[in-house]
Amino acid sequence: QVELVESGGASVQAGGSLRLTCAASEYTKCMGWFRQAPGKEREGVGYIDGDGRIEYAEFAKGRFTISQDTAKNTVYLQMNITEPEDTAVYYCAAGRLPERFMDKLWPGYNFFTGVTWSYWGRGTQVTVSS
Repeated sequence: QVELVESGGASVQAGGSLRLTCAASEYTKCMGWFRQAPGKEREGVGYIDGDGRIEYAEFAKGRFTISQDTAKNTVYLQMNITEPEDTAVYYCAAGRLPERFMDKLWPGYNFFTGVTWSYWGRGTQVTVSS
């Protein structure tokens, strides 16, 4: 079992910044940030893995940055230029690529749905007011 604990969620005014942290109990190759707003489906925010791949949802590009520390057991999500639409519970997840797709990835591969996300944190609330 991999334990994931998110922190850093808070209430900010639109345009403000937040830095979310995901502390993992052990290294997992694939890490991701997801979010879910009330009444909406969960959606991917950012992805990072041990091969150096980084991917973002379109709404996050240019505003959010995902990173991890040298030990690869802590993942961050820097949120800048926040918007009210960013209000949601943000979740950290850990997983792996399906074995059948290893070394068979293609341009445009969706890591948010193409990774087996086995572990999830409990989430941290982010509220952006206008």
